[in-house]
Formats: sequence, structure tokens, C-alpha cells
Amino acid sequence: MAGRKYFGTDGIRGRVGEHPITPEFMLHLGWAAGQAFKKTGQRNSVLIGKDTRLSGYMFESALEAGLSAAGVDVRLLGPMPTPAIAYLTRTFRASAGIVISASHNPHHDNGIKFFSAEGTKLDDALEAEIERWLETPIEVCGPGELGKASRVEDAPGRYVEFCKSTVPNEFTLESMKIVLDCAHGATYHVAPKVFRELGAKVFVIGAEPDGLNINLNVGSTHLGALKQAVIDKDADLGIAFDGDGDRVLMVDRDGSEVDGDELLYVMAAQRFEEGRLKGGVVGTLMTNLGVELALTEMGISFERANVGDRYVMERLIANDWVLGGEGSGHMVIRDCTSTGDGIVSALQVLLSIWKSGKTLAEMRKGMSKLPQTMINVRVEQRFDPFSRADIVEAVKSAELELGDAGRILLRASGTEPLIRVMAEGRSADDIRRVVEKLVKVVENSTP
Repeated sequence: MAGRKYFGTDGIRGRVGEHPITPEFMLHLGWAAGQAFKKTGQRNSVLIGKDTRLSGYMFESALEAGLSAAGVDVRLLGPMPTPAIAYLTRTFRASAGIVISASHNPHHDNGIKFFSAEGTKLDDALEAEIERWLETPIEVCGPGELGKASRVEDAPGRYVEFCKSTVPNEFTLESMKIVLDCAHGATYHVAPKVFRELGAKVFVIGAEPDGLNINLNVGSTHLGALKQAVIDKDADLGIAFDGDGDRVLMVDRDGSEVDGDELLYVMAAQRFEEGRLKGGVVGTLMTNLGVELALTEMGISFERANVGDRYVMERLIANDWVLGGEGSGHMVIRDCTSTGDGIVSALQVLLSIWKSGKTLAEMRKGMSKLPQTMINVRVEQRFDPFSRADIVEAVKSAELELGDAGRILLRASGTEPLIRVMAEGRSADDIRRVVEKLVKVVENSTP
């Protein structure tokens, strides 16, 4: 992302009404994307989907106008999970897909994600191409060449069937009681159908979006409501999605949280036992060391990528492996789909449970997470923490203090003005002390 003006690790994101998350910029972005995606000699089309934020209507219209001005047809999907847009971009043979979403952020934020014609995140070169066109004034194509807009009415049904197609025909959830938390977001109308049609008895929370309540005290970033619902309903487990549906976390029947690291381990261990884990597993710099130790002990190769599902995907493709993920719940399962997909990932975890005959609690016992502490330090503007000499010295001192018993990671968030300070090791007290020291250094650091 070095030198990129607008794109972060997951598209363009910010507060609604503040540049670049404004109608004027989105109009220009639609035109710039249309220019970057256009292929000569064919009628070009781009799909647009969104989550349930109120501002999505405004940005949908602005993007549509910009794309039309570039001579690109637009197909509107309405509220749909991010991975659904990736899937439908492929099946409609579109030039690209655009998602209007700020993922797990509150309603006052919004953003834009792009998918290629293959349903994958854009590479750096194409993002740079869009930014180059953003520096060019809009030139509207001829009146007879303007793009047309139409609405895709059957998009939810298409995606529900796709999700079900990622598990074997004999797979059933008939014996399970499941609570779904849809974060008042993009999965609210499709996730319950998927799990009910596979036979589960489903209870749903977080499925009443009003444009302002997305991710509000529900979803994968706020598991309290799901924990209580699982206990109250005496359910087998709970499944939480984030606002745009590309992340998933779970809650065990006793209310215990099961994060992305543990879900990754559950899928990897079961696939390995069946002999269908192709190659190794990719985590990120933030993946708990316990995952790496448990998989290595089983004889499974493990590799760390930079934080972000696009980087996990890059390493999977380079190694020709199929399974990777992040502790936040972004899972990449290449033999099922082309991008992180919360519903598909949840189904793969449930498939592992079904095949093993064990409970989720029993399956996660094979991996012990090491104590890990992370504190997010809010800063006025994101910066590389290792560009500051005082921070570099503090990290070196902390590493000496922990020795071989732990590791330290500092990184700038790709989506928010935060510096993430993380450490993990065998002593929770030592880790907490080290992180708190580093946080003070980051807070007081100056260029």
C-alpha cells in the first residue's frame, strides 16, 4: 500500500461526509473505476452491492452515475454480503464488482471494496490505475454510449444456493440448534435461509437493520448478546457475522468465545485427519502462536502473512494451499470460494463437526492458545511504528525482556487511525506489563 493515496488494506474507508467518503468523491470514483475496468470491444458491466448502512443509498447512486458516465452498465444487487458480490461478479461475467461497506465499523463510517472479474480482491496495480484516473477530470462519454442500470431481483436466492453447494449433499444440520447473529447487517436475509434449508433449528438475533444499527452491540465484534442467546435457547452453538458478512466467530454451547484462530485450527485438523488438507495453512502476523505450535506438532506446515485476507490469499495461491485465516474471523477457503466468506466458513466448521462426531468444544481442545494482549492506540494519523527510533528501541528492550518465551508485534491498522500493540507468550502478567509499557511509548512518540 506504500504511496497509495486512498486505498488501504481493504479498499477505501472513512467517516461519512468527510473526504473521501462523500458523494462527490464517489461519483468520481465510479467514473475512474469504470475507466480502469473497461475492456475494448465489449459491453462492460459492473455489479454494485451494499450492506445495510443508511449512507449506502447515497453512495450507490453516486457510483452508478459515475460508471454510467464512463459508458459502463450497472447491475444493482441491493443489500448483500460482500462475498456474495464476489460470487455474483463471477457468475454474471461482469467486469468487476463493487461493495459499499465499512465491514465491522459503526454506521457513521462507510467505504468501498472492489472485486475483479474473477471475484478476487484487486491487485495493487489495478488499485493504482483507479487512483490515476481519480486525478483526471471526468469526461462523460457520448449520449449513445452511456451505461444503463438495472436491478438484479434474484440475487439473494442465487447466493443461498451457492452457499449450500459448498457442502456435500448428504450433510445435514437436522440435529442442531443454532443461534445466528447477523449484526443487523448484510447477512440478515440470507444466512437464516441457508442454515434452515440445511435442516438446523435456527434462532436469529441482529436481523432487524434500520440503517443506523449495523454492528451496534451485536455481531462478531460484540458477542455478548449471542452468548446470552445461546445459553437462553440451550443451543448447540452460536454463529456471529460482521456487518458485511465476510467474517465469522462462534460461541460454544456454554457461552465460550471461539475466535478465528480456533476455527482455523478446527478446520485444518479435521481436513488433515481426512487427508483432504492440501498443503499447509496460512495465518497472519497476529495469529496466536498456539495455532502454529499445534499444527506443527501434527506435521502441518504453517506460514504467516501480513494482516488482511488479501495477503492470506496471496500466500495460499503462491503455495497452492487452500486454507488460511485470521483471528478476527476472516477465513479463506480456496476450494470453496474466491474470498473470505462468513457463511461458507461457518458451514465448513459445521461440516468438520459433523464429520468428526465431536462437539465444537471437543474439537478446539487440541489447540491451546498462549496468553495474548493487544491494545489499540488511537493516533491522529496512521504511521509506520518502526519509523520512530524511540519505538524501535522500546521494542528491542521488550524483546530482550521476554526472551524466547514470547513475541511482540506492532503495526498500523490498514482501516483506522490506530497502532496495534500486541505481545504473546507463556506468562499473561509479563505480556500485559510489556504491552502497557509499549503503549505509553507509542502514545508519546513524535516524528
